[in-house]
Amino acid sequence: MKLSIAVLPGDGVGPEIVAEGVKVLKAVGSKFGHEFRFSDGMIGAAAYEKIGEALPKATVDLCKASDAVLFGAVGEPRYEVPGLKERPERGYGIIRLRKEMGLFANLRPVKLFPSVISTSHLKPEIVSNVDFIIVRELTGGIYFGEPKELIRSPEGRSAVDSMRYSEEEIRRIVRVGFELARVRRKKLTSVDKFQILKCSDLWREVAIEVAAEYPDIEVEHALVDYCAMSFIQRPADFDVIVTENLFGDILSDEASMLAGSLGMMPSASLAGIPSGGGKLAGLYEPIHGSAPRRTGLNMINPIATILSGAMMLRYSFGLTKEAQAIENTVDQVLKEGYRTYDIMSDGMTKLGTSEMGDMIAKKLAACP
Repeated sequence: MKLSIAVLPGDGVGPEIVAEGVKVLKAVGSKFGHEFRFSDGMIGAAAYEKIGEALPKATVDLCKASDAVLFGAVGEPRYEVPGLKERPERGYGIIRLRKEMGLFANLRPVKLFPSVISTSHLKPEIVSNVDFIIVRELTGGIYFGEPKELIRSPEGRSAVDSMRYSEEEIRRIVRVGFELARVRRKKLTSVDKFQILKCSDLWREVAIEVAAEYPDIEVEHALVDYCAMSFIQRPADFDVIVTENLFGDILSDEASMLAGSLGMMPSASLAGIPSGGGKLAGLYEPIHGSAPRRTGLNMINPIATILSGAMMLRYSFGLTKEAQAIENTVDQVLKEGYRTYDIMSDGMTKLGTSEMGDMIAKKLAACP
């Protein structure tokens, strides 16, 4: 199979982790007889500082013309200044790219590999058997609502952010959650802030309507604060969680602590329902940021990026066997005691970013 992949390294540690993701995908191509064509594009501060745009049109065109996108991270401390008009990590970078590509469904699997259970911040009996997925709506909500303004006047400063959802935006993302639940443990949790936010009132109305189409799925409706608390109390009870943009962003970062580290959390942003049959537009990335203080130190964990590559193979290309090979190899490497600094524990062998990528690629090539 011949497939084209747009590669967007971005800022900070982005180039380092993306290089390891590409390395493992190349190993998959060699082992299984696929030809992956990689084309680099610019995004974020790296693009802004070079050509004055955080998301060049050429990058958007490249991504739309490719079969899938592998993305690193954006973010640069120089732009983290209140009141700055253009920040690469906001609507002028990856957020706008998702919108341009029509990617409305963000899938963030939360799975704790048994061999790294000691790195979780919770007791083993709490996090044992954690395996759920957060489905986050990507193109609506408070991140995109208008008006959005910071007002400076002689009377003082004020600000407004607007949250807006249409019933169709809610319906399509909730349906993604139900379809995923059908191929998992048949349980869905819809998260909102019912009776407080009008968007959540609409969210629950539509979620209940969609639920009627899936009588085989167990459904619960949970307030976002209760859901956050339950992640700490009973995380293994969850299967599929579907929620709006802001809630999904916050909850998935909290959930990363169940998996041991942000460096273990992959994600997929998709333009439709992930059937596993392939040919679905998608952008794949770790959920962590650019980690500028770690840049160039060869210490960041590349596993989230490598597992994002596995999600690409499964959802955009329909290569289930190849995706499973990556996931099995990551599991094997962890069982053998290899670790990056963020998941390090006593008696384990510490590896840097490139060494972890080398180890996974090598063992994948050698697996039966």
